[in-house]
Amino acid sequence: MRVSPVPSPNIWHWPEVYERENRAQDAAGAIWAALREVTDWAGADVVDVGCGDGYHLPMFARTARTVTGIEPHPPLVARAEQRVAGFENIKVREAGAELLPLKESSADLVHARTAYFFGPGCEPGLAEADRVLRPGGVLAIVDLDGTRGPYGDWMRADLPRYRPAEVERFFERRGFTLRRVDTEWRFPDRDSLEAVLAIEFSAPVARRAIAATEGLTLPVGYRLHTRRKPSGLLVPGGRIR
Repeated sequence: MRVSPVPSPNIWHWPEVYERENRAQDAAGAIWAALREVTDWAGADVVDVGCGDGYHLPMFARTARTVTGIEPHPPLVARAEQRVAGFENIKVREAGAELLPLKESSADLVHARTAYFFGPGCEPGLAEADRVLRPGGVLAIVDLDGTRGPYGDWMRADLPRYRPAEVERFFERRGFTLRRVDTEWRFPDRDSLEAVLAIEFSAPVARRAIAATEGLTLPVGYRLHTRRKPSGLLVPGGRIR
């Protein structure tokens, strides 16, 4: 049964502004470097869950064998398909994290960046990721670090019930390793910076964030949660269990 997705408060409504945000994020590539330290997707089959309009798909496709973008919102699926039209090793599928249109043991890396996997409640998606991963494959979840200011302070101001420590314990109990990644968002002009902060926060918090941010850069912390699917035991017949 198809589960209705929770609307994204930013990219669903302001995809053009979110494009500017994507370009500004992680200017030095710290998240990509951290991911590569966990797993090398060269020659691998990659799944990007909640891929939005496909911004990260070409990066994976440079070295991966195949890349599948999963996105539940049809307008973003269309944008993603347009973005990757020239890549023979990328396909985009309209689906949610709870029901991936992929075969069992068909992926080496399942990646999700600030999408769906926000802690308690995402158990169905975790189970689906495990289903499609091959033994030894990696589930990598990138989310914003609510413990790192100033961005995390603004997040918590808008989400008073959000408890970063509880989210971290949730993933720890499920066998994930946590790595904190410090990044810098770098904007070409103030208009872009202010437009991005305006779609990420409520109006009062956005005004506070804009006033507190000098220049064109902003430090933003992320958490990288990773879990490798056990390879299991080789039994007679050559099967893994």
